Amino acid sequence: MQSKYHSILEQTLNVGSGFLISVLVWEYVVKNLIHSGVLSVDSSIWITVIFTVVSFVRGYLWRRYFNGLSD
Repeated sequence: MQSKYHSILEQTLNVGSGFLISVLVWEYVVKNLIHSGVLSVDSSIWITVIFTVVSFVRGYLWRRYFNGLSD
């Protein structure tokens, strides 16, 4: 079982890395996909999908890392 300290550390790293990754994804991926100042519904959906997938993978990797520390 994960300690309270490891749970807090996991969430801190998850949120902090999420912030940094989202800035990088916006700068280097999303901005390149958007060519106009006005977003269509399709563009908004794809941006949401990109950030959701990145968030899922990031959360999964942190969880696996901290579960490995508990074993």
